[in-house]
Amino acid sequence: MAVWDMNGAVGRGSSAVVPLGSNYLSVRLQNALWASHRVMAGRDLLHFSDIGGEDLRNLVHLAGLLKEAQKTHFTHTLLAGKTLGMIFDKSSTRTRVSFEVGMLQLGGHALFLPGSQLQTGRGEPISDTAQVMSRYVDGVMIRTYRQADVEEFADCATVPVINGLTDEFHPCQLLADALTILEHKGRLEGVTVAYVGDGNNLANSWLQLAPKLGMNIRVATPAGYGPLQAVVEEAKFHAVQSGTQVLVTTDPERAVADADVIYTDTWVSMGDEAEAEERLERFAGYQVNAELCAYAKADYVFMHCLPAHRGEEVAPEIIDGSHSIIFDQAENRLHAQKAVLAATMADAGAFGEDL
Repeated sequence: MAVWDMNGAVGRGSSAVVPLGSNYLSVRLQNALWASHRVMAGRDLLHFSDIGGEDLRNLVHLAGLLKEAQKTHFTHTLLAGKTLGMIFDKSSTRTRVSFEVGMLQLGGHALFLPGSQLQTGRGEPISDTAQVMSRYVDGVMIRTYRQADVEEFADCATVPVINGLTDEFHPCQLLADALTILEHKGRLEGVTVAYVGDGNNLANSWLQLAPKLGMNIRVATPAGYGPLQAVVEEAKFHAVQSGTQVLVTTDPERAVADADVIYTDTWVSMGDEAEAEERLERFAGYQVNAELCAYAKADYVFMHCLPAHRGEEVAPEIIDGSHSIIFDQAENRLHAQKAVLAATMADAGAFGEDL
């Protein structure tokens, strides 16, 4: 099966996986793991700037095969004996559950570490914590506010560090989104994603990812709430190389016109609560509703990383309607993160005949 040939393998929802035989799956999984592991082993995943398009495609492909393995009860304990430390400075549902379950399915163990209960909460330098944890665990996932803190931790750690979310980037969510779009559209190349709303970590990560996967990305935000300018320039550079479109605008209708995917996120993210009233007023014209979706292709899909605020960034009839794939998207956090964990943390034993 070619990297992008998903027809007949994974369809809508979690029950449409077609078993192809354990021996065949074993070979494909070994090959996919090797393709990602030879590049990602021991590396950090902090954002997408330093990862090439082929390597990102390989991660998405590995995620699809790990999903197939899990759905067909094919043993894939690629991280037996490994431990992931999970540092949470922000509340979480999907990130915590998917990483913890993912490590269990891969044969490893996950430690839930609330940031408020670590010594960093009492003033210990990030560098000291990173070096100590590197002596205990095989990898660290961090969900926090400042991207700079994650990067400082990664600079000082000697094990892979994974960005589970910061105010600037959300790479794990985007890998899950790419897998979900691939399942529903059968391809990534040429697909147009319209992101409408706050130019936050998701918008930044979409701009980094889309051109490298051959996708068109359009971001529509109110003036003053756009994505990071450096990220926009980076995206335009890669778009020229890949022949794709990058559009950043204040016009949501222009962004959504003939789009394959409409994507939004909450208007008031964690840390923005103090300006909630102002944000709700400024974003009022950016709700994803039936009127806006009418500009998209007839077979568009709607995506939201959740949690959602029905009646604010999205109308109930859209998020709960027939075009919505939000729960397939949420499920794929598990499989995409397992791909990252396996690619960065597996060792040579993962390629043995027992796979």
